[in-house]
Amino acid sequence: MTYRMKLTSALMLGASFFATAAFASELTAVPEAPVFQGQGKVNYVGRSDLWEYKALPAYSEPEYITKNFVDKGRLPPVKDRLPKEPLVFKTGNMPDGVGVYGDALRHVIGGRPEGWNYQAGQVQGWGGIDIGMYECLTRTAQLFQIKAEDMEPLPNLAKSWEWSEDGHKLTMHLIEGAKWSDGVPFTSEDVMFYWEDNVLDPNVSPTNGATAETFGAGTTLKAIDDYTIEWTFKEAFPKQYLYNMAYGTFCPGPAHMLKPQHPKYSKNTYDQYKNFFPPDFMNWPVMGAWSPVLYRPDDIIVLRRNPYYWKVDEKGNQLPYLDEVHFKLSTWADRDVQAVAGSGDISNLEQPENFVESLKRAAQPTAPARLEFGPRLIGYNLYMNFSANGWGEPDARGQAVRELNRNEHFRKAVTMGLDRQKLGEALVKGPFTAIYPGGISSGSSFYDRESTMYYPFDLEGAKKELEAAGLKDTDGNGVVNYADGPMKGKDVEITLLVSADYSTDKNLAEGVIGQMEKLGLRVVLNALDGKQRDNANYGGKFDWTINRHGPELTAVVQNTEQLAPVGPKTSWFHRAPESGQLDLMPFEQQLVDIVNKFIATQDVAERANLMKEYNKVATTNVNSVGLTEYPGALIINKRFANVPPGTPIFMFNWAEDSVLRERLYVAADKQGDYELAKDSLPGKPGEKGPVE
Repeated sequence: MTYRMKLTSALMLGASFFATAAFASELTAVPEAPVFQGQGKVNYVGRSDLWEYKALPAYSEPEYITKNFVDKGRLPPVKDRLPKEPLVFKTGNMPDGVGVYGDALRHVIGGRPEGWNYQAGQVQGWGGIDIGMYECLTRTAQLFQIKAEDMEPLPNLAKSWEWSEDGHKLTMHLIEGAKWSDGVPFTSEDVMFYWEDNVLDPNVSPTNGATAETFGAGTTLKAIDDYTIEWTFKEAFPKQYLYNMAYGTFCPGPAHMLKPQHPKYSKNTYDQYKNFFPPDFMNWPVMGAWSPVLYRPDDIIVLRRNPYYWKVDEKGNQLPYLDEVHFKLSTWADRDVQAVAGSGDISNLEQPENFVESLKRAAQPTAPARLEFGPRLIGYNLYMNFSANGWGEPDARGQAVRELNRNEHFRKAVTMGLDRQKLGEALVKGPFTAIYPGGISSGSSFYDRESTMYYPFDLEGAKKELEAAGLKDTDGNGVVNYADGPMKGKDVEITLLVSADYSTDKNLAEGVIGQMEKLGLRVVLNALDGKQRDNANYGGKFDWTINRHGPELTAVVQNTEQLAPVGPKTSWFHRAPESGQLDLMPFEQQLVDIVNKFIATQDVAERANLMKEYNKVATTNVNSVGLTEYPGALIINKRFANVPPGTPIFMFNWAEDSVLRERLYVAADKQGDYELAKDSLPGKPGEKGPVE
């Protein structure tokens, strides 16, 4: 092993990184990932092959709705509950064709719902609940099967749009005549309330972190009429922001329910507004396919079909086909177990600790579920808090750690001190995991291995980099000490924020802690549940954090602004305090410039080259410390039809959306007795339970 760094022109993208020669392992392209067989093949189509908006000659619905609700005057006829031109799913893109009504889809999740105000920051427990309840202006999950030359977000609540001649204005036409599940019309008022009183209100933090910068600095939005809105952008033709209008950053809630509780229109505090609709508030109005009708804490959430759902198949059958959706409140690990065993119906097999056992069970002839692995799109990064000017109000210890995080020798020491092979093998044996140094996911179409630079594991070289950063163990206790500043002489102690909801996250964190101990760094685990972890991350209350890949690292064209601190709140790990500016390092400014160029251009070749440049700058300068990558598998009960082949468990969005649950169905001869509220519909908002 050589320790003298090769200073080649190919690596001079981050010039400041090499200003001082240092001992280090030789920088090289990341090793090729091991071959993994059995990955599903996607059937690529055009955007127009999936759905269109048009009126049909006639419509139909489940017989029990007509008999028990329409014929008795409790609901209008189905044709009057649908919009002027419903969204029509095309039969040609349905793997198993037009479906039949009935049965339930049983999810198992590890999260717990806080309530239904997604727009003000409450989580519904994840696992696909919010995706089943809320619809967004555009839709992106299905883009995994769209041909590259036709890649653009799909219409959804916004059925069409057009750009002005100069590209600075975007006019969107909302679906006309659609209604919330309680029968109240959906209009531009719902959109504008979400934008003006949630996204733009500094006192509100929508779930999934939508901010004004998400849609471009200086962007404005106004309503033209009930079904037309107009965006105005500073940039010309920023089609990038169409992706941000999909889940989960532009999904409006029911203004007729939320607006009266907002502090701007009431005497409520912001905390009261956020928490006004707790999880036991039933029959919450939705634009999605199902509405919550039953909640038992730590047991189950049951959603029933939305009688006003605005999507149909080509024969005029109002969707969804499935009458009911369950969310059993258990653990994330139990989700995989129950899906494989048949007591649950669907899971994203994303925790590699369960891979081997799940494969064994699925291989049995009597197995109720099937598994389909996709590309290596699941990966983990260790992110260092780069904000040194006050985000999160760090104390003296936290500020000292942030200064270290901004030191190139320190970052190199950390990345070189990690044995990624062992980290992966500690999760699962076999050809599943791959060495991942950070940057764009290897499963992305924008990935380029030769541009992904890697500092191989080299503990001795890493210790020399710590010395170059001014850190030595001066008291002989095995932990390096600060050489100067307010923390002079004290041990370097770092808190590592991680999700307590996933065993994989905690296992990786424990592996990192053990390996950093050998390097001479004391790392202390801070494992928090769900929203607590999110609040700590968004609030800058961390030194290091371990995060799983987001859309920006897999799809790249979605949430692209999160690849770099292009705005004060776009980055996951470098944000400005409320009263300050970003304090970008030189290589970060390079990343910002690259990302802004990527967003501004629609040239395919230029975009590909920009992402190569991005990956080289990011990995050379250790913008993040990659840990490991591996494929995920969709587990789904064999009784379900219309599952798209090759569905990834996560790319543009999670598999719960990618499989298009509203068009999943179970053949009549395979249906089970799983419905808990059979032949019922959601009642009035706030009433207990469904209406039978």
